[in-house]
Amino acid sequence: MIFLFTDFTRDGPYVGQMQAVLAARAPGVPVVDLMQDAPAFAPKPAAYLLAALATDFPEDAVCIGVVDPGVGTARPPVVVEADGRRFVGPGNGLFELIARRATTAATRHIDWRPEVLSDSFHGRDLFAPVAAMLAAGTAPGGLLAPDPAPDIPGADWPDDLSEIVYVDGFGNLMTGLRAGTVPASASLRAGGAIVAPARVFGDAPADAPFWYANSCGLVEIAVPSGNAAAALGLATGDTVEIA
Repeated sequence: MIFLFTDFTRDGPYVGQMQAVLAARAPGVPVVDLMQDAPAFAPKPAAYLLAALATDFPEDAVCIGVVDPGVGTARPPVVVEADGRRFVGPGNGLFELIARRATTAATRHIDWRPEVLSDSFHGRDLFAPVAAMLAAGTAPGGLLAPDPAPDIPGADWPDDLSEIVYVDGFGNLMTGLRAGTVPASASLRAGGAIVAPARVFGDAPADAPFWYANSCGLVEIAVPSGNAAAALGLATGDTVEIA
């Protein structure tokens, strides 16, 4: 199974072009359109979001992760093997939390190159073919470098990120904090407001922001039947603190 995680949005041809490569090179392998509106140009918040979503991947999954503002530069293309799952994409920190939280992990540089590699679309030309070959079991010898990839960004990032990492279509605010790291009775300080905890939307006061442990295991701020982003004036990258 192949998962797609990008910041491309669903507008334009980009996701479809990657899916076309996967269909041609790994016919019959299911492709899950996981997320195409990851934080744009921002590998750091995207890393915390992907790490939370990846906990439900099957052990033999292959994930293409592309949040790659440095495409075409010296940043390395990598495959991260973590607890049996493989993550294909740029070596810019996007897979840092995946590797850090895994029991076993290794990061390898991708040595293989296609006959044609555009400067600006490695998702289609490099990462999709590599993921397809890995998923289909057709990877050639020499696909990956024998030695670990050199140091890549992210080693100094915190284990949990006290920031908004995603705003969904309802205006709910996902943070980079794992819910298990925050006391269940604690309040948060966000957007100048004190945000109390509640278990579910129905337990929270009407029209008041609250935080809860969402289905991905992250701290999320919401307003029952409302828009927390608008109510608090918050967006991706804004800080959240334990009050």
